[in-house]
Formats: sequence, structure tokens, C-alpha cells
Amino acid sequence: MSKVTTPYRYDFVGSFLRPQALKDAKAAYQQGKITKEEFDKIVDEQITKVVAKQKELGFHVITDGEFRRTFWHLDFMWGLEGVEHKATGNGVQFNDELAILDDTYLVGRIKAKKHPFVEYFKFLKQFEDENTVAKYTIPAPAQTFQQMIIPANYETTRKFYPTNEELIEDIGKAYRDVIKQFYDAGCRNLQLDDCTWGAIVGDAAKQRYKSLGIDLEEVKAQLLAVNNLALEGKPDDMVITSHICRGNYHSTYFTSGAYDTVADYVFAKENVNALFLEYDDERSGGFLPLEKVSPDKKVVLGLITTKSPKLEDKETVIARIHEAAKYIPLERLCLSPQCGFASCEIGNKLTEDEQWEKLKLVKEIAEEVWN
Repeated sequence: MSKVTTPYRYDFVGSFLRPQALKDAKAAYQQGKITKEEFDKIVDEQITKVVAKQKELGFHVITDGEFRRTFWHLDFMWGLEGVEHKATGNGVQFNDELAILDDTYLVGRIKAKKHPFVEYFKFLKQFEDENTVAKYTIPAPAQTFQQMIIPANYETTRKFYPTNEELIEDIGKAYRDVIKQFYDAGCRNLQLDDCTWGAIVGDAAKQRYKSLGIDLEEVKAQLLAVNNLALEGKPDDMVITSHICRGNYHSTYFTSGAYDTVADYVFAKENVNALFLEYDDERSGGFLPLEKVSPDKKVVLGLITTKSPKLEDKETVIARIHEAAKYIPLERLCLSPQCGFASCEIGNKLTEDEQWEKLKLVKEIAEEVWN
């Protein structure tokens, strides 16, 4: 088993643009032109290629690019007992467009079962070597919790869970089971992707919750509770990180706001080994909240944007890293893009070549700063 652990000095969040061959194969499968076996073979081939590319660029972390899923978060939830979904054309309004998502809701109480993502991980793990480690990404427990209490799902969820506390308890238990499944499959690096914290920062979120009559501090406490409940009993030799995002769909975003109002919760008290933080533009605010990061955590600065093909100025990024180091020691910092390149299969508005140029820049900057 590889002894490389995440986060690495130069790292990435996990998803990559879907190659045209993969898009064509999915369309052919959906149209009944190829079988599921034929489709799966093409997916395997494309994952093999994207892993080879990550290694070619010199990265020590490998992912499957999230090529087997449609959505970064919902596909995982479908692998839990008690969760159902359907495509309705509904979605979530982002800054510039509607993010089309499958309706995902409860049809029973949440329980773990043999999760398909664990089998997906096993395929990825075969590519580990002495220089690389396989990382798998799943939505944070808080993300699953939030999905089940959004207004569209609230009444349905209450049929099975009279209180949020009961829902939190079952989600935490289910996640602990799935984390153990990953561990038993040889996974030592798991990333929890979490938009819930990013959705409650800023004045707009404060006003939204106030209009709903919801205490925002209580919401923060519940998000922290469900995430930490899921992490109870985590194996000491398993690295679990959290990526905090403000939305990433077709190069647009969901919300804006600095981390100041959530730092006392997630930075200080969430029991993960590292935080991948979005810091690619002014929507993310300043670095001062990094003072609240507990001393047992590393921070991966997402200073390179995946939302645009334009390459950042190297010296500007280096200066920002040193600015962040005023609030948290440089040796506890790493560098990555702010999010994945294709959180949903639609992907962001850049080409595959431009995607790889971004990663080359991340590595080049990190080697200059930390070597």
C-alpha cells in the first residue's frame, strides 16, 4: 500500500472534464445503442487514461475524475438505503443559470448498504504505486442532511424523521458504515465535499434563513454535529479531508461570502485532517479566518480557479500563499485549484488541455514555494 498521504503540497479536488469518448458512450448507452457492459468498458478505459495523465503530470494523488457519476453529490446518496431519485428537470438556481439536478428524496429511513462507490474505488486503487495514492471523494454528511431538509423535501422527510436530531443520528451511522467499507477496501484517503458551509456564509444567506425563521447558529451546530458524528471512530491511519465550496456548476457559482461566520465551527471544530478551501476570487473573502483553524489540520489553498481557462499570474499566487501564511504556518499549507473541473458531468467552460495547464501551474508554484 502506498505511504503517500493527502493532502500533498500540490493537490487537486477530484473531478475532471469528461472526455468526448465518455460523453458519446453515455449518450449511446442511454439511447440503447450499446449495452451496460460495453458502456462500463469504455468508462474503465477513460478512467485508466485520466489516471495515467495525472501521473504523467507528476501528481502524487490520483482520482477517477468522478467519471462514473453524473453529479458530485447526489449519486452517492442514491447508494444509501431509503433514498430515491428521479429526473424532473428541476434544479438549483446558480448565479448565471439553473443547475439541473435529479430530485433526490427519502422513501424510508437512511441506512448503509453495500455502496457502489466502494467498488468504484477498488478499480482506482489498482493504479496506486509507491509514488501515488488513490483518493476518493464523496459528499459530506452535512450535504446529505441538507438535501433531505430543503423545502422541496421537508414534508417527505418528516414522515420518517420527526426531528433533525433523528435524521442526523441515522446519517452519521450510515456514513460510519460506508467509511468502514472504504477502509476495508484499502482506502486511506477520503475527501468529503461540502457546500453546506459555503451556502450559509454572507449577508444573502443570513437574510434567507432569517426570512424562513431559522436560527443560523443552530444550523451551523447541526452541520458540525452530523459531520463529526460520521467521523467518530475513524481509523488513525485513514486521512479524511473536507473540501468547502460555494458552488461549482458550468463555471458559475451558488453563493458568495467570507469564511468568518463559519470559522468557529468548521475551521476550529470539525474533526478532519485537512481543509480544501475555495480562495480563487473576492467572493471568498480574506485569509484572517485561517487563524481559527485548529492546529491538527492542514489547509489546502484553492487559489487557482477551475471556472476559467485563464492562467493565473504565478507571482500573484505566490504572494497570496505568503499572505495566508501570516495566519497559519506555511508548513501547514498546500495548493490546489479551488474546486473540481466538472463537479457535474456538464463540466466547466474550459478545454481538457486548459485543465491540464492549470494543474501544471499548481505543481510549478508549489515546488517553488515549498522546495
